[in-house]
Amino acid sequence: MKFFYSKMLFVGLLPITGLSLHAAESLVLSSQVVEDDHAYETVSHTDQKKEGYILGDGWKVTGDLRMGYVDYDYSNDPTPGRYDPNINKGHKDSKGFYVIPKLSITSGVYNGFSFKITGAGVTDFGINDELYESRTFAFGDGTSYGILQEAYIKYENGGHIFLVGNYELSTPMVDADDWYLLANTFQGAYYKNTTIENIMFAGGYVYKMAGVWDGGATNPHRFHSIAEQSYVDQRDKDNAGDAGMWAGVFQYTKNEHTLQLWNYYAVDLYNTFFAQYDYSSKFDGGSYDAGVQFINFNELGALKSNNYTEIDYSIFSLRLDGKFDNGFDFSTGAAFYTDGPGAAETLGSWGGYPYLANGMIFHFFEAGSMRNVNSYKIQLGYDLSKDVTDGLWVGARYTYFDLDPKYAKTATGTPQDYQKNYGIRVSYNHLKGYYFTGTYEYVDLDQEESISALRLIGGYKF
Repeated sequence: MKFFYSKMLFVGLLPITGLSLHAAESLVLSSQVVEDDHAYETVSHTDQKKEGYILGDGWKVTGDLRMGYVDYDYSNDPTPGRYDPNINKGHKDSKGFYVIPKLSITSGVYNGFSFKITGAGVTDFGINDELYESRTFAFGDGTSYGILQEAYIKYENGGHIFLVGNYELSTPMVDADDWYLLANTFQGAYYKNTTIENIMFAGGYVYKMAGVWDGGATNPHRFHSIAEQSYVDQRDKDNAGDAGMWAGVFQYTKNEHTLQLWNYYAVDLYNTFFAQYDYSSKFDGGSYDAGVQFINFNELGALKSNNYTEIDYSIFSLRLDGKFDNGFDFSTGAAFYTDGPGAAETLGSWGGYPYLANGMIFHFFEAGSMRNVNSYKIQLGYDLSKDVTDGLWVGARYTYFDLDPKYAKTATGTPQDYQKNYGIRVSYNHLKGYYFTGTYEYVDLDQEESISALRLIGGYKF
């Protein structure tokens, strides 16, 4: 099944997401916007809950001391002699404990100008076994490191915002993706306009990215061009050279309605068009959000002129989420991938995970291919604020991937018909800055050994 649309280019870039990132430049016009589905929680980590240390004249220091333990079991022991490259696409059992300190200084505002500097790092203090770290996505090159994540200047005046420098960015397809150990960060510039009632539009250029989880460069924790951080064939990266990405957004929000249109033009790689409409309303005893989403990926420029990487497919998705006053909530989604190439080279690149029917930890990385796939998700949650303590939430999710055995195959070529994900999560956020999210997920993947993961991430923000 293939979807067609009139190709539109909205020149420019950035802002928005449903989850606030712990130091992200979240540029949001409305709260009813796309959210990172794999990190969906009724309780989210927000900057508004931390005041930091006030230095005077508008200056302040904020921080985040995060700790994380991850354990991925692919039924594939990495020990030499036991490892089998034919099991679960060659993914190895991985585990490790990490500490991620983060410190930010934000200036006061002077004639509309302000700046922010954020330093961060990741270390295991040498306690982890390097043999078991291939899938923890903590270091990139196997060693602890520090990075100047943010160093930007911002000008804001009467609905006009201009920003340039290093910053954590939050958009549907290019995102800081702060659901793991350390968020992605980007170099670039953008302009945002909210002077027209109910309308926001923005545009800009993203030049480089640093991000271990979502980057395809050799050492992704360092800044590399958008082209080098992509997942396309290395020959296509070389042809694109030191290229970045132009992107833009138009968003309309009024009452129950939110429409957002994005276009991301990765020079000499591929174009991504993103559209989502949401209708949010209340009913006696609760509220709900119904949405429809469309994403198209299409090769262009130098990449289109060769046969190294092929990209030409779309995703059409639906969702219905709701919350009840008695504490229960639900989230449902369905996504339909067209029969076209390029999913492995595009899904999740540059930190974008707005897809509406994924697992809590696992999704398209485990199956042989997402080409011509249908996926379905249902999640049930409960807010324990009234029963136990404020900020505590528990939930369970089931995701089913109806794989196409023509494309989804094991490393040995055995066709795959399905992937079933079973996930549970406990989330806690305290108004004083303490937070914790524990997630466990089990995967039943056709023709493969069992897969499971435990991810425990918590910390303190001030």
